[in-house]
This record gives sequence, structure tokens and C-alpha cells, in this order.
Amino acid sequence: MRRFIGPPLRAVFAEILETEEPAYLELAVQHYRERYSTIGLYENAVYPAVPRVLAELRDAGFQLRVVTSKAHVYADRIVDHFALREFFPRVYGAELSGERSTKTELLAYVLASEPSEPQRACMIGDRHHDIDGAKAHALAAIGVTWGYGTRAELETAGADRVVDRLEELPAAVHSLGSVSRGFGQ
Repeated sequence: MRRFIGPPLRAVFAEILETEEPAYLELAVQHYRERYSTIGLYENAVYPAVPRVLAELRDAGFQLRVVTSKAHVYADRIVDHFALREFFPRVYGAELSGERSTKTELLAYVLASEPSEPQRACMIGDRHHDIDGAKAHALAAIGVTWGYGTRAELETAGADRVVDRLEELPAAVHSLGSVSRGFGQ
């Protein structure tokens, strides 16, 4: 089931249900969201070191953003619920309609919405979708193995660095040299 965590929701249901029929996919998404919108979005936890590592990155001058395939309305609520807004002033996610549900589409939107130079940005993520999206826009990409992807998945996708421990993330970001702003999942 781990492989279904991270990809766009409609793509997951298309594979699970073995159909591309829009009506079935929309019904599956509707049922999923009935529970997710009230309970599921809070059924996770922040790793204990996350606030310290995010503060270290922010204090070093990096501008942090959440860029997720989750629906924007849910991602915003999750960031607030877990008291991470001080690190992530902007949260980007898919629309409920499915618009901008891939990392490639979403990163295009983020890059168009905020003045930036792709060579000075970095995507941090735990699945190949994150790395694929970064590479599509010539962004540096750091894969992290404490999520749902594997080291092999991240390396195969072409991550510039793969990090196994959260505490190693700031050094990995700094090692990319010219990066000044990071986008993360």
C-alpha cells in the first residue's frame, strides 16, 4: 500500500480500481474525501526533530514552502494544525478539481507565482514524483528516505542528494551551493 502514498489521488484510484472511467474515479475521490476532510488529514504526526531542522533552515535564510499533491485546502489545515505555519508561510497544493495535482504542474504554478530562479531553488521530497517534478523544471532535488519512497526510487529518479536522517537535511541543502530557496513536500 505504501506505493499509493504520494501520487495524485485520481491516479491512485485509477490503479486500484483498474479503470480510467471519470465517473468511478470521482466517486472514489468523493468517498475518500468524506473521511479525509474531517479525520484523515490529522492522522499523522510530525517527526520530533522537524521544528528544529525547519528553524535551522529558515534561520539560515532559506524560504520554505510546502508543495504537495494533497488538496491545498487540506494541506493548509495540516500545516496550521501541527503549528508549522511559522516555517511555511505559503502552502501550494492541488485543487479539489484535480487541477495541478502532479508535482510538475504544481511546481510550474509555484515558479510562475513567486519570483524565483530555478537554479536557486530546491525540491525536497520522499517520492519519485517530487524528483520528477523538480527535474522537469531544472530544480535541484533532495530525496529523503524517512517518508514513503525508497533510496532506490529516489536515486533512480535522479535526486541530486539522498538523505537518510532528518538531521542531515540542512547540510544537504547547503551542499547544493547556490540554492537560496527550498520547496518541500
